[in-house]
Amino acid sequence: MLGYVTIGARDVAASGAFYDAVLGCVGDERKFADGGWIGYGPKGVDSHYCYLCPPFNKEPATFGNGSMLAFKAASKEDVDAAYAAGMAAGGSDEGKPGFRPPEGDKFYGAYLRDPTGNKICVYFAK
Repeated sequence: MLGYVTIGARDVAASGAFYDAVLGCVGDERKFADGGWIGYGPKGVDSHYCYLCPPFNKEPATFGNGSMLAFKAASKEDVDAAYAAGMAAGGSDEGKPGFRPPEGDKFYGAYLRDPTGNKICVYFAK
């Protein structure tokens, strides 16, 4: 079971705006911003599962080639909204919303990169 995820950010404010927009569309919200860290969790619940921050070793944040985080949405419409919000908040396209093979009409996803270059997916699965 996954406990939490930490995403390295070169510009925490820019990445925060991106994740505020994207995660807000899938039922999450910013829980705190303090000391260069931003935490996210489910709306209305006192818990965090996702953190943004500069790397602890003080080196520049870089994305992992082949690494990707996927955020589950409640509907195809939420995927569309998250993609549009992420693009408007400084994200870049890695795959517009749509059904993905080989799952046919069972997996609907969109792929973006955040301002640091980290790749994410927002998806709805039946």
